[in-house]
Amino acid sequence: MNNNGKLWEIEAANYLRKKRYKLICANFSTRFGEIDLIVKNRKYICFVEVKQRDIGSIALPKEFVTASKQQKIISSAKLYLSSNKTDLQPRFDVIEIYTKDNKMNSIKHLENAF
Repeated sequence: MNNNGKLWEIEAANYLRKKRYKLICANFSTRFGEIDLIVKNRKYICFVEVKQRDIGSIALPKEFVTASKQQKIISSAKLYLSSNKTDLQPRFDVIEIYTKDNKMNSIKHLENAF
């Protein structure tokens, strides 16, 4: 991952903290792939994919979370949950970060994105 990708994940984590989510793990890596952020609130444990695009991009950030990528995240989440028991309901979210001139313009949290 490049430094900008790491920066956007930090921005996403900070945004979620402000929404009263607690960060459990960042960059959880398995043989299937990586989960950018794992966070929780009182009701959910959320597996979060962070996607950034310039506001002039031809596609939305969420469109880059392909079916293949979703399956990798789901498989990684199953591995996480197999060794980290919880009573919280799992959920898969996407954080869309829109940038202009390599600076954050806006952020959007898509709950239960897939």
